[in-house]
Amino acid sequence: MPEGHSVHRIARQFALHFVGKRAAVSSPQGRFAAGAERIDGLRMLSAKAVGKQMFLEFEHDRWLRVHLGLYGAWDFSGDFTADATTASASGRMGQTNQHGTVVGEHEDSLASIGAPRRTRLRMSEQEKASEEVADFPPEPIGAVRVRLLTGDTCADLRGPTACEVLTPDEVQVALNKLGPDPLVDDVGEAEERFVATVSKKQTAIGLLLMDQSVVSGIGNVYRAEILFRARLDPHTPGKLIPEELLRELWRDWAQLLKIGVSTGQMMTREGLTADEYAAALANRADRHWVYHREGLPCRVCGTNIVMELASARKLYWCPSCQAPLASYHQGG
Repeated sequence: MPEGHSVHRIARQFALHFVGKRAAVSSPQGRFAAGAERIDGLRMLSAKAVGKQMFLEFEHDRWLRVHLGLYGAWDFSGDFTADATTASASGRMGQTNQHGTVVGEHEDSLASIGAPRRTRLRMSEQEKASEEVADFPPEPIGAVRVRLLTGDTCADLRGPTACEVLTPDEVQVALNKLGPDPLVDDVGEAEERFVATVSKKQTAIGLLLMDQSVVSGIGNVYRAEILFRARLDPHTPGKLIPEELLRELWRDWAQLLKIGVSTGQMMTREGLTADEYAAALANRADRHWVYHREGLPCRVCGTNIVMELASARKLYWCPSCQAPLASYHQGG
């Protein structure tokens, strides 16, 4: 399932190439025909991501809410910038291509930034460029739930968990169900909300971080990596975690999310040389501390990484480094 950084990157594609333009909206598959008709021909006013959900605002108080879920993906084609992150953020995302983004085996990102080109880009949990598009708009590929088309750019959505047209009040209801997002909410208020929520819960922190009503955008990869970086046992009840450590968790998530948006990769290791960093961008196996490393030695202590199921999702952690909280209180 796409985690928060992927959805923010998709929203920035829409911000750069669709906002301010009228879009022809259709449902080639037919399942979204009524919804498409409600926003067909309207100008897109804004595009934003909150956690794993995206909200596209149109004229006449109509919004398109999309949750990609496990199988959803957007295909962009036509004249578009392969990586819209820098342009749509007014150049503030300084880490983009800092070391040269490499197309790798997983979570692929694109090295080319700048001149638009007629091609196709798949954006979901992974980002993959494909062949140049000879005819525009291209014929829909597969079961396209909704197509948004301007004069030069096309976006096709397939396989989402949710795709619906909402009123502003309905959008607010959806937003009220979501936890804070570091890239959307006021930094101070978001941190306070996260700390206050978690500190009241008896639920294990490994489950709380995946609860989108507690914090928006964290999935399996970020969950495992954030907990390892904090050296925190994933089974620790939220209410037993010291406030200082909760604040560290939140700030680390905010930092990792920014890196993910700017690079297109869930890069969670630090302290790498330039060569190691480039290798990590090219190969998912080198990007993480514990995720997907069950049975392999911990990069810090050598203990084999453990994988277990937590609410039917795979949880990776190091039994040695992620010690009980007693170690934290002792400064370990």
